[in-house]
Amino acid sequence: MTQSTTQVREPAAAEQTGPSPRRGGPRAPAKGGITLRHRLRRDRVLLLMTVPAILLLLVFNYVPLLGNVVAFQDYDPYVADNAFEAIGQSPWVGGEWFQQMWNDRLFWQALRNTLAIFAIQLTLFFPLPILLALFLNSFVRPRVRAVAQAILYLPHFFSWVLVVTVFQQMFGGAGLVSQLLRDHGHDGIDLMTNPGLFKFLITFEMIWKDAGWGVIVFLAALASVSPDLYEAAAMDGASRWRRMWHITLPALRPVVALLLVLQVGNALTVGFEQILLQRTAVGPTAAEVLDTYVWNVGLLNGNFSYAAAVGIVKGLFGLLLVFGANKVAHLMGEQGVYKR
Repeated sequence: MTQSTTQVREPAAAEQTGPSPRRGGPRAPAKGGITLRHRLRRDRVLLLMTVPAILLLLVFNYVPLLGNVVAFQDYDPYVADNAFEAIGQSPWVGGEWFQQMWNDRLFWQALRNTLAIFAIQLTLFFPLPILLALFLNSFVRPRVRAVAQAILYLPHFFSWVLVVTVFQQMFGGAGLVSQLLRDHGHDGIDLMTNPGLFKFLITFEMIWKDAGWGVIVFLAALASVSPDLYEAAAMDGASRWRRMWHITLPALRPVVALLLVLQVGNALTVGFEQILLQRTAVGPTAAEVLDTYVWNVGLLNGNFSYAAAVGIVKGLFGLLLVFGANKVAHLMGEQGVYKR
């Protein structure tokens, strides 16, 4: 009796544990994970939030690129009722404006000034937020760090008009520094009208205005470092400098590489409003950069085609700089702006 019962129950157990012929066994997960349709449905609110930013980017950054066609024309906005019809009625001249640019002494002077200002800003301005962030993160107490962070970040919200005014009141001919020198029997100084110091002047203005923003970025990167790493290194006998060198700096390296690529991409855009406000005081020989050169040639003199040609060359050169800097980031082992 027991043997027969066992023989009857064994097939039933086999039926329960084996794969079901009707269902075909357990279903394998779909290849590639979640489908694009499901991702769109899941993230539809976030995608809708990005629509205004995308529209602004298209309208003000990409649609105007179509107007670069005037760089190959002798564009005259007054040959038609509106600017769009004028593009179709203006004669084509090919690369005449680019040839004129090649032989233009003022263009090369503006390019030299632009590259010189970029080199000074990359040398003096770029490392300073990193050093300040390392100092605040390693040597300053949290409460003091918060106050110092707020003070450093405050000038970022000032307009360039206010920044130039503050420096004029400090370092101008009738500024505070000149008054102090005269009170002590020395001659006053006027740094705001000195062409030889102009490139360093605008660099220090940028440092005062925007160094705090860079400190915020690097402190945010340092906040992601696990405190366990510092504790383990301290238990192993590593000094504060050793911990900074082997833990803090490697944590900053991806952010430094990314910001360096972006900074190099903006090499030919060195602050249009800042320089335009001070260009008259030092003269165009020291203060003329590509952006102000395009402003003077295109908008003030009405040569829109030549200004568009200069803008195209500037954009292509900036693009090459981005590719080159991103290649250097890849050689350093970092991702950069895009992956390899």
